[in-house]
Amino acid sequence: MIEITSLYTGVLGLIFILCAINVIKFRYKSATGLGDGGDESLIKAIRIHGNFSEYIPIIILLMAFYEMNSGQAITLHIMGVVLVLGRIAHAIGLTLSTGTNIYRKFGVLSTFIILIVLSGLNIFQYFN
Repeated sequence: MIEITSLYTGVLGLIFILCAINVIKFRYKSATGLGDGGDESLIKAIRIHGNFSEYIPIIILLMAFYEMNSGQAITLHIMGVVLVLGRIAHAIGLTLSTGTNIYRKFGVLSTFIILIVLSGLNIFQYFN
């Protein structure tokens, strides 16, 4: 059973649908059916959604494999909470500015660190 991963997958799934709804909202507002129409708000919404969909699936898989191979529950919860907070921060940061800001930095760094740590943990589990 992968109950912990399932919890965070559910939370992340809700965030993902909110990102999709945000894209739809800006598509409607700018009357853009395909592409971004050069609308900055729509471009940001598309990238928030796209960035989420680029990183989250592999991280969920890494969490699930780690959990299935008797990974520590506390480690999974830490990874899950930081990931959720990081993805929310990233979305806020990109909404505020296309430039660098503390929210985007936290979002990117937390995502990369979690990806690296979970990758390492899965490799470590293989050799133990």
